[in-house]
Amino acid sequence: MASRTSGKGSQGTAGTGGKPRAGRTGGAAGAAKKAAPARKAPAKKPVPAKKPPVRKAPARKAAARKPVPKPAPSPTGGLYRLVRALWLGTAHGVGAMFRGIGRGAKGLDPAHRKDGLALLLLGLALVVAAGTWSNLRGPVGDLVEMLVTGAFGRLDLLVPILLGAMGVRLILYPERPEANGRIVIGLSALAIGVLGQVHIACGSPGRGEGTEAMQDAGGLIGWGASRPLVFMMGEVLAVPLLLLLTVFGLLVVTATPVNAIPQRLRLLGTRLGLVQPLPGADDFDDLTDDEQRYEDHWREAVPGRTRRPGARRGEPDEYAPERDEEEALSQRRRPRRTSAKPAGRPMDAVDVAAAAAAALDGAVYNGLPPSPLVADLTRDVTADRQRAAASPVPTAREAERRSEESAPAAKSGVPDLTKPAPEHSHTLPARAEQLQLAGDITYSLPSLDLLERGGPGKTRSAANDVVVASLTQVFTEFKVDAAVTGFTRGPTVTRYEVELGPAVKVERITALTKNIAYAVASPDVRIISPIPGKSAVGIEIPNTDREMVNLGDVLRLADAAEDDHPMLVALGKDVEGGYVMANLAKMPHVLVAGATGSGKSSCINCLITSVMIRATPEDVRMVLVDPKRVELTAYEGIPHLITPIITNPKRAAEALQWVVREMDLRYDDLAAFGYRHIDDFNQAVRSGKVKLPEGSERELHPYPYLLVIVDELADLMMVAPRDVEDSIVRITQLARAAGIHLVLATQRPSVDVVTGLIKANVPSRLAFATSSLADSRVILDQPGAEKLIGKGDGLFLPMGANKPTRMQGAFVTEDEVAVIVQHCKDQMAPVFRDDVVVGSKQKKEIDEDIGDDLDLLCQAAELVVSTQFGSTSMLQRKLRVGFAKAGRLMDLMESRNIVGPSEGSKARDVLVKADELDGVLAVIRGEPQS
Repeated sequence: MASRTSGKGSQGTAGTGGKPRAGRTGGAAGAAKKAAPARKAPAKKPVPAKKPPVRKAPARKAAARKPVPKPAPSPTGGLYRLVRALWLGTAHGVGAMFRGIGRGAKGLDPAHRKDGLALLLLGLALVVAAGTWSNLRGPVGDLVEMLVTGAFGRLDLLVPILLGAMGVRLILYPERPEANGRIVIGLSALAIGVLGQVHIACGSPGRGEGTEAMQDAGGLIGWGASRPLVFMMGEVLAVPLLLLLTVFGLLVVTATPVNAIPQRLRLLGTRLGLVQPLPGADDFDDLTDDEQRYEDHWREAVPGRTRRPGARRGEPDEYAPERDEEEALSQRRRPRRTSAKPAGRPMDAVDVAAAAAAALDGAVYNGLPPSPLVADLTRDVTADRQRAAASPVPTAREAERRSEESAPAAKSGVPDLTKPAPEHSHTLPARAEQLQLAGDITYSLPSLDLLERGGPGKTRSAANDVVVASLTQVFTEFKVDAAVTGFTRGPTVTRYEVELGPAVKVERITALTKNIAYAVASPDVRIISPIPGKSAVGIEIPNTDREMVNLGDVLRLADAAEDDHPMLVALGKDVEGGYVMANLAKMPHVLVAGATGSGKSSCINCLITSVMIRATPEDVRMVLVDPKRVELTAYEGIPHLITPIITNPKRAAEALQWVVREMDLRYDDLAAFGYRHIDDFNQAVRSGKVKLPEGSERELHPYPYLLVIVDELADLMMVAPRDVEDSIVRITQLARAAGIHLVLATQRPSVDVVTGLIKANVPSRLAFATSSLADSRVILDQPGAEKLIGKGDGLFLPMGANKPTRMQGAFVTEDEVAVIVQHCKDQMAPVFRDDVVVGSKQKKEIDEDIGDDLDLLCQAAELVVSTQFGSTSMLQRKLRVGFAKAGRLMDLMESRNIVGPSEGSKARDVLVKADELDGVLAVIRGEPQS
C-alpha cells in the first residue's frame, strides 16, 4: 500500500509542476503521503478542484515566454541578405518580362502562331541537319550529337527530314490541326519500332559498352524499346512485336485501318497507273460523306490528278471544290436514305474504318457538328446506327451485324442506347438581301478565325451508362413497365428516352421524379412528357462532365450553310447535339430573363458579337441600353452604334420614344411607295424602282435593320414605367415590318417588370435559371426554368413553338470580343444621330415650378381627367405619395386650369374633358400643340 500511495503521490506532484523524482526515493515516502491528501481534498468540492489548473496555466505560459533567444548577429554582416534580395528581385523581373511576352503571344493572331511553329520546326530541322549531316563544331554541335545522335543512333540522319516535313505540313494545311495528334502518335510508334529492330540487328549493345557503341546502333530509344523485350522473351519474339508496332505506326500516320489495306493498295496502284481498274466498277459510287471527305484530302495530297478513276461518262474531268461543297451541304441538309446504296452491298467494316479515319482527321471541319463515330472512340458507336435510324426496313445482313455488335454491350449489363446526332433540327431561314456600303467605303467583316474552335462533343460516356442502369433499377423496384430505349447527350444535360408498356400511365413516371433524382444523385431532374414528335417520355439529367460551347463553332455552321442574313445570331447547342441559331428578323422580338449568374450577360454578348461578325454598319444599326454601366462598355465606339451606349434610365426612355418616331417615319415611306416590308422597299431602292416626285430634293437610301438591346429592363421600369411600357408595346406591335427589333433582358422577371402587355407583344422567350416557379411562369408561361442548372443552361421558346427547347448557351471570351471590336473600330468610325436622346428640337423648357415632378404631374392629370374626380386623398392612394406632395400636385393642376379651386372637404371640379387630355399633357410637357 505504501508503494502504491507513494507512486500516486509522485504522479500528482509531477502533474502539478513539482519534482517528480522525489516520490521515487525511499526516504521521501512521508512527504508523498502528505502530498496525496492535499490533492484529494479539493476533489471533493467542485469549486476548489477547478482552481489549481486555472492558477497554474499562466505560470506555464510565462515560463514558455521567458527563454526567447535574441537573434545572433549575422556572421557575414548582412551580405547574404543583400545577395538574396538582389537574386529574388532579378528573378521576379525576368519572370514578369516572360509573363508579359506570354500574354502578348496569346493575343497574337492564330495564323501567325501556326506559322511561327512551322518556321520553328524548319529552323530546328536546319540545326539538326547541320549537326548530323556535317561536322558542326561548337556547343550546338555537341548538343545535337548528344541529344539527337544519342537518342536515335544510326537513324539520326532522318530526324531533320521528319522535322522539315512537319513544318511544311503546318504551312500547307494550317486549317487541319485536328490530325496533329494522330500524326504524332503514329510517328512515335513508327520510330520506336524501327529503332528497336535496328538496335537488335546491330547486336543489342548495352550501356556498359560505351556511348559510341549505342550511337552506332539504335540509340537510347532503340535500347529502351528492345532491351526489355529481349530480356523477357528473347530476340525471337522481340523482333515480330517490334515489327507489329512499326506497322501500327505506319497505319496510324496514313489513317488506314487494317481491313482497308487491300483496298488502299489497289487504289494507290490505280492512281499510279500500275493496276487497271476493274471493269464496270466505280470506286467512288458507294462512298459515304466521311469517305468522300477522306478522298478529297487524298486527292489534294496527290498533285496532278484531275480525274477520279472509274468516273462515269458525262462527269466533269476537273475537280471543282465549289460544286463538291454544294453537293455535300445539300446532302447534309436532307436526311440520308439507305436506298441510295445498292441493296446487295451493305456497309462493311472497311467503310466504317475509313469513315472513322476521315472523320478523325477533320472532326470539327468548318465548324460542323462532329460525327458520333469519333465523338467517343472508347464506345462502339458506328456509322451503321445512323443509317439504321434513317432506314425504315433494314436488310437481313444489317440486322444480323447489329445484333452481333450489341452483344458485348448486353453482356456488360448496359446496352448501347446512343441516339444518332441529328443533321440539324432547326431549319435555317431563307437567304435575305444584303445591304452594301454606300459610296467608295470599304468594310471587311471580321474573320471567323478570330474565334476559338471547340473540340468534338461526346455522344456517350461511362456516366451515361451508370444513369441508364439506375433508371432501370428504379423502374424495376417500383414495378413500372417501362424501359430506357435510348438517350441523346448534349453539352450540359442528357435526355434519356423512356418508352412505356401497354396500359401504363404517364403519371407513373412523373410521380417518380424525386425517386429518380435520388437514384441518379442529382436534384435537377426534368421530365418531359412526351418528347415532341415521339411516343416517349424524356428525362433530362445534368452531365457530370459538362462541355463548353464556343460561339465560333455555331457561326461556322451558319457560314458553311451559306446563310448571309445579317440578323442571324448564334444561341448555343441543344440537347440533341445540334447547333441552335435564330433569325432576329423573324422572332421578331425576344425576352431574355434569368437570375444573376445564369448566363444572361453571356447571351447578350453572343448576340452582339454575332451581329458584328456577320453584318456591316449599313446592314444593322444598334441602340444599346446599359443601366448597369459595366456590361456593354466593351462595345463603346463600334460603327454599328447609332448613339453612344445609354446608361441613364431617363435617357433610355427618350431613346425608346425616338425609336417610335423612327418607326412612324419608315411606315410613312412604306405607305407612300406601296410596300409592306422594309426588305422589299430596300430591294426596290437598290434596283432603282422607287421614283421620287418631281422637284423633290430627297435622296432615298436603304433602311438598315435597327436592333435595340436593353440589358436591364427593371431599371427602366422603376424610373418611368408608363412611358417605357407604352414605347415598348407600340414598338413590338408595329415595328416588325419596319425592320426594328427589340431584345429585352432582365434579371428580375416579376409581373411589375414584365407586364402583361409586354409579354403579349414579345412572342419569343429565352429563359435561363430562375430562383422560383413564379419567375419561370412569368417568362415562359409554364414551369421548367426553375430546374435549370445555370451557367448558360436555358430554355428557348421561339415564336410559334408550343414547347421550349433546352440548350446550352454559347460562350465568347472577353479577349475574343476585344479583338472583334478592335477590328470593327479600325474599319470605320461610328456616325451618331443627335436626335436619339435629346428628343425633338421643338420642345421648350419645362416650367421652373414643376421641377422634377413632371412625370408625377402628368400621371396625376391623367388620373384626374380620366376619372373626372379631383381629390387629394385619391392622389395619395393612387400615386403612393404623401399629403404634401399630393397637395402640391393639386395646386399645380389648379394653376393650369385643370381643376377648380378648393371647396373645403369636397372634391374639386374637373375643368377638362377626357378628349382634351392629350392637349393638356402636351402643355404640361412643354410640347407645341398641333
